[in-house]
Amino acid sequence: MFPSYDLPTERPDGRPRGPRRAAAAFAALGILTISLAAAVPASAAATEPTPPPPISAPAGGHSLEQADVDAWLDGLLPAALESAGIAGGVVTVVDDGEIVTTRGYGYADTGTTGGEALPVDAERTLFRPGSVSKLFTATAAMQLVESGDVDLDTDIAEYLDFEVPRSFDGPITLRHLLTHTAGFEERIGGLIGAGDTSPVLRDELAEDPPEQVYEPGTVPAYSNYGNSLVGYIVERVSGVPFEEYVQRDILTPAGMTSSTFEQPLPDALRDRMSQGYDTSADAPGPFEIVGTPPAGALTASAPDMARFMLAQLGEPGTGSILEPETLDLMHAPALDESSLGNLAAASQMTLGFFDESRNGHRIIGHGGDTNYFHSHLQLYPQERTGIFVSLNSTGSSDLSTLELRDAVLHGFTDRYFPADGAPAPSTVDDATATEHAAIAEGSYVAARGMQSTFLASLEAFSATQITAREDGRLLITPGPLSDSPALYEEVEPWVWREVDGQRTITMRVDGDQVEAIGVEGAFTMLPAQEERAADLVLPVLGLSALILLVTAIAWPVGAIVRRIRHRSLPEGARGLTRILTKVAAVCAVLALGGWTATVMTVMGLEEVSQFSLRQLQVVQAVGVLGIVPAVLQVVSAVRHRLGWRRILGTVLVVLALAGIAWFAVEFRLLAPSVSY
Repeated sequence: MFPSYDLPTERPDGRPRGPRRAAAAFAALGILTISLAAAVPASAAATEPTPPPPISAPAGGHSLEQADVDAWLDGLLPAALESAGIAGGVVTVVDDGEIVTTRGYGYADTGTTGGEALPVDAERTLFRPGSVSKLFTATAAMQLVESGDVDLDTDIAEYLDFEVPRSFDGPITLRHLLTHTAGFEERIGGLIGAGDTSPVLRDELAEDPPEQVYEPGTVPAYSNYGNSLVGYIVERVSGVPFEEYVQRDILTPAGMTSSTFEQPLPDALRDRMSQGYDTSADAPGPFEIVGTPPAGALTASAPDMARFMLAQLGEPGTGSILEPETLDLMHAPALDESSLGNLAAASQMTLGFFDESRNGHRIIGHGGDTNYFHSHLQLYPQERTGIFVSLNSTGSSDLSTLELRDAVLHGFTDRYFPADGAPAPSTVDDATATEHAAIAEGSYVAARGMQSTFLASLEAFSATQITAREDGRLLITPGPLSDSPALYEEVEPWVWREVDGQRTITMRVDGDQVEAIGVEGAFTMLPAQEERAADLVLPVLGLSALILLVTAIAWPVGAIVRRIRHRSLPEGARGLTRILTKVAAVCAVLALGGWTATVMTVMGLEEVSQFSLRQLQVVQAVGVLGIVPAVLQVVSAVRHRLGWRRILGTVLVVLALAGIAWFAVEFRLLAPSVSY
C-alpha cells in the first residue's frame, strides 16, 4: 500500500519509493530552492551507479535446519535493527511440512511513553503484514473459483452491485484484478487512518472510485483499489462480510488462531499487538485502520503466518484451504503475450503473487507496508519452503526496512539455495544491443499514479531517466525499485538484466518506440509525455516561481522605498491593472506553497479537507486569471514608453504567470474533482 502499503515510484512490495522522498521531491520546487531546481536538468543525475554497501549476509552451502537458521538470524538481525533504528521484528521459516523456526528480536514496546520495555515474543506478539493481506484476499477468490461460484475471465459486473469506472470497451475480470492489470489509477485518500470504527467496504469502493486509465490486461499498475474489489466480490458472492469469510474459510482451517482482519482488534488479541514506530527512538503511533481491508488489514502472529505458508504450499495436515490443482493455478503466471506483449518475457504476476525468483530457484512472494509495519512473505513451491519477516518500525530512512528485508530474504536464498552456476550469457549481439539501447533512451514515469487528480503533479518530480551507453548497456537513474542508479545489459531481445544483479526488466516496443517497460510483474514505466518531462517542467516552474516571488517581494519593498524618497510611480505604471497583477503574482506564489504543503500532508497519509483544497484552487485561479491584467500592464508600459527595463519586467511577469497557469492546468491542480 502507500506510505506504506504500498505510490508513484514503487518498491517491490507495492509501496511507493517513500512518502518522504516523493513529498520532498515536490517540495524541491518550494520557493526558497526553486531557482536551483530549475538550473539542474534531470539528466545530470545520470552518473555511474554507486549504491550503498548491502547489509552483509553469509552465503552458500548450509543445511536448512533450526540451529543453522537461528545462528544466522541471530548474527544478522539484532545489530541490523539497532543500526536501522527499528524497534523490533520477527522471522519465521517453514520447510518440508514443518515450522523450522520462529524468532523474535528487539521490542514490541520500547517504553518510550512510560512503563517497562516489552521484548518481541516470537510466539505471541502480533504484527500488521500490510499488503501481504492481499494473498489472503486472492486465496479467498481462488476458493470461489474452485467451487465454481466465480470465473476468472467473466466481467466483474456479474458479481458487483455498483458500477466501476470504465474508459475502455473490454471487460474487467477477476484475472485482471489479481494481476493488477484492470487499468485503475491509484488513490491515497482514506488508505490508512486511525480511530475505533471499522470501514464499510462497499462505501469505500463505490463512493468516488479512481478512474480507469489503461486498457485492461495491457499495463500492470499495482492497485489497492483493484485488490479490494476482489474482496468485495468475495463478500457479495459468499453472502457474508469479507472479514467473516476469511476467518471462517482461511484462518480457521489453517489453524491461524491469533489472526484477524477485524479493525479495531477484538479484545482477545488487543493486548498482544506490537506498537508501531517511525523509528525506535520515537513514540508509538496509533493502531492503523486500513480503509479498504482486503488490501491490507490483516493482523497476525508469526506462527500463524508460518501456518499460512504451509497451507499455501499444500502440505498435508496443515489445513486445507485450496486443492492442489487450484494452488498450482494460483502460483502460475496468469497472463501471457496475448495481452502483455513482451512484458510477459520476464517476471510477471501470478494470481496474487509476485515472481521473485532468485539463483535459478522459483520464488513467489508479496511484500506489505503500513505506516509503521513492514513485512514480506516468500514461498519456494518446488522446495516446499517459505519465509516471513515483519518489522514494527520504518527506521531512520525510507529504505531502511527494504534493505533489511532484502538482507534477510536474499541472504536466506543465497545461504540455503545458492545458484548452481553463472547466469546464462546474453543471446543479443553487440550491434543489436546498441540499437535497442538507443531506442530505450529517454525519460519514463510510473504507470501507477494519480493521473486525474492534483497528485498528477508528482509525475514531474519522479521521472526515471534511461541513458544508452556506448557499450549497449542502459544506465537507469534511479534504478527500478531503488534510489540509486543501476546498470542493465540486454540478455534476450528486449529483456535486460541488472549488471552484477538478478533483477530484470522487459520492454514492449512498437517499431522504434518504447510503449512500456515492465518491472517486477505489477509495475510499469511509461514514456514521459514531452510536455510533462522534468527537463521542461522544472525550468518553467522554477523560473516562473522565482520571477513571481521577486515581483511579490518587490511590491511592498518598492512602495516603502518610494515613500522614503517621496517619489511616485510613472503614469503608465499606476492603476487597477498593476494592483491586480501584483495580487495575481502573490496568489500564484502562495498557491505553489500551498500545493507543496498539501502534497506533503497527503503523502504522509493525513487527510486534507475538500474545503481547503477548494480554497487553494481559488487562490490558484486568481493567479491564472491575473494573466489578463498582466498583459494590459505590458500594453500600458509600451504605450507610455516606460523604458525597456520596465517593459521587460512586465513581459517576464506575464510569462511567469503563464508558466504557473500551464503547470496548474497540465497537472490537474484546477480539476473539477479534488479527490485524491
